[in-house]
Amino acid sequence: MDLAQLLDRTGLDVLDHLERQTTVPVLDGLQAQGDLIVVPLALVANTVRAMAGGYGEPVPPGGIELVRGVAGNNPHTLVADPGTCRWTPDLHDPLRLGIAVFENTAPAYLIHPEHGGSGVAPGRWLVRRQQERGTGRTGLLGRRVLVAD
Repeated sequence: MDLAQLLDRTGLDVLDHLERQTTVPVLDGLQAQGDLIVVPLALVANTVRAMAGGYGEPVPPGGIELVRGVAGNNPHTLVADPGTCRWTPDLHDPLRLGIAVFENTAPAYLIHPEHGGSGVAPGRWLVRRQQERGTGRTGLLGRRVLVAD
């Protein structure tokens, strides 16, 4: 699927500088889109889990906005074909970086206005925010700061 087809299916849009005829890659493994990290749930299954409702709700045709940038722009939106992806923000993550877990039986996609689209192969996934070491010192490893693009 190319970016134009993905945008037509979802009704979402990206910035004009992105090439719409580019094939959207579907990756089966650890991946990132800007400040989001998509982690195979099996890699963190000993510490991260969906809470009591499992994978929760189906992803609607218009998608689920997972997070926005600092100024309220640039949402990362999870989209999928009807009936192929369930998600929940109700999870336990001891690092407190997790924002959602999802399970998909067909490729699901993340769309971002600046980054375009990226595909996630069928599986179970954790979506985390990216963090970096900030200035100042508040603990053994320094101050933690969430990255927001």
